[in-house]
Amino acid sequence: MKLISWNVNGIRAALKKGATESILALNPDVLCFQETKARPEQVELSLELGGYKNYWNSAEKKGYSGTAIFSKEKPLNVFSDMGIDEHDTEGRVITAEFADFVLVNVYTPNSQDGLRRLDYRMEWDLAFRNYLKHLEKTRKKPVVFCGDLNVAHEEIDIARPKTNRNSAGFSDAERASFTKTLEAGFTDSFRHFHPDKAEAYSWWSFRAGARSRNVGWRLDYFGVSNKLIDHVKTATIHAEILGSDHCPVGIELA
Repeated sequence: MKLISWNVNGIRAALKKGATESILALNPDVLCFQETKARPEQVELSLELGGYKNYWNSAEKKGYSGTAIFSKEKPLNVFSDMGIDEHDTEGRVITAEFADFVLVNVYTPNSQDGLRRLDYRMEWDLAFRNYLKHLEKTRKKPVVFCGDLNVAHEEIDIARPKTNRNSAGFSDAERASFTKTLEAGFTDSFRHFHPDKAEAYSWWSFRAGARSRNVGWRLDYFGVSNKLIDHVKTATIHAEILGSDHCPVGIELA
């Protein structure tokens, strides 16, 4: 089973830029989008992508945030949000349960310039970590979480670690929080297969030709319950695919 995750930075814009053709070339069984910025009725899907069963969690605020899951196989269950009012208005979490695992698609809040939203971000991270463990316990299945986690975990995950120290997404607090998530029983699948691979990024600023110069950040992840990692065959970053300031990332499960 091939799983792909992509922050599309507006699904309508991405589709107009040819995202459908690029994604279908990867032939995913399940496709997770973040930052859809749309409700399903606003999106004209191509015939091919429309063939996937699709599930959406849109933000209350129009044109903002949002997540969606597209799947060839119908999930056993699909549910939105984490059940916490203060975190459940922006469409940032959607979960699909399959026979052998639970998939969580997430678009983590950005702590913003000057880290002005860092306190909220820390609350979010704790709530999300607890949500993942709750799913493992109640569904009695391993969990796969994917999406834009809005953190570059280690210095190897960012092109310019020194100049970005304590920038949003590379603060000590955010990095330590992601470490806690992994320590709670999860594996960063890309680093499992590529522990020393540098210059492997999934987001680039639109400014100053950052993408062409590969001045980027690795913000997009597939995390898996530790007991599932032996069933992950590959973990990839598809930097060749354009259409957003992020590129797709993926794993293949055996």
